[in-house]
Amino acid sequence: MKILIFGNGYIGNRCKDVWKDEAIVSTVHVVSKHDALDEIRKHQPDVVLNAAGIKGKPNVDWCEDHQLETIQGNTLMPILLAQACQEAGVYLLHMGSGCIFYGDSPHEDKAWREDDFGNPRPVYSRAKWAADLVLSTLQNVGIARIRMPIDWKPSEGNLIDKLASYKKVIDVENSVTIIDDMIDVFHQLLEKHATGIFHVTNPGTMKHRDLLGLYKELVDPNHSCEWISNDDLVGQGLAKKGRSNNFLSNTRLAQFGITMRPLKDALRDTLQKYAEAKKFV
Repeated sequence: MKILIFGNGYIGNRCKDVWKDEAIVSTVHVVSKHDALDEIRKHQPDVVLNAAGIKGKPNVDWCEDHQLETIQGNTLMPILLAQACQEAGVYLLHMGSGCIFYGDSPHEDKAWREDDFGNPRPVYSRAKWAADLVLSTLQNVGIARIRMPIDWKPSEGNLIDKLASYKKVIDVENSVTIIDDMIDVFHQLLEKHATGIFHVTNPGTMKHRDLLGLYKELVDPNHSCEWISNDDLVGQGLAKKGRSNNFLSNTRLAQFGITMRPLKDALRDTLQKYAEAKKFV
């Protein structure tokens, strides 16, 4: 299988690292259908993965003041890429975000299903949700939503590095995505040309306290932080808008015979590998 990846960033290159010669990472910045179509015709891939997007630096608060750039990267660009893939007859897997959901779902278990409607608040989440609304109407397209990626490889996009760098941390519970498992799931979805929406999150939930507890145990015994409430995040001026906190149900993966490791096991394994990797940074 030949995979063309759009998005020469953290996720795109992590996939390339694992898939090696099977994958090509495009360096083209797509601002028109023809930009994407030219790349597809040049490389003749079997499938396309869109791992491109705008999340802002140092965090998504940037998107609140750069609405048009955020919409261009997270809404318009995926639509243009989907147009090109439809014209070329190539399957597209688009990487979405679970940040389109805020709080508990209306279901008894409080977890959001793949076909639930989002309730996004910030610009970033609204732009991502807008792309999902459009792309989910198309044939030969899959949407893989991830949440708060956790990786053994140190990176500014890694939730471990983010939380460990903060002096004040909110103690909230969420679904999360272990990157090793995500890369494997993405590959299976691409192989199967799986259509529709998928929540690519490990079974179970995690509190920030759980992750930093493992970080202190396995990486840095001297690590410390101040725990604050979610309301304090905005109240103390640490964020412009409250962050998305939610639980995601990933039942649709099972329909395609795809499973992910339980979060508890995958999290410890990842932190152990992360501790080893930090020795060489």
